[in-house]
Amino acid sequence: MTNTILRLPAVLKRTGLSRSTVYLLISKDKFPESISLGDRAVGWIESEIDQWLEERISASRSDQ
Repeated sequence: MTNTILRLPAVLKRTGLSRSTVYLLISKDKFPESISLGDRAVGWIESEIDQWLEERISASRSDQ
């Protein structure tokens, strides 16, 4: 199994969140943490972002 790494612009586009919201949610343990790709680069594992999105969809549908 291969893991695809998403950089921040792709994460923002997929989730519809702003940069500040992503980092706020990470600080509250409500969003997948980034992984270090180097000294000044981070990314997110695509499958973890997909899972987070599915959980958000399920939570919003069950509230109705």
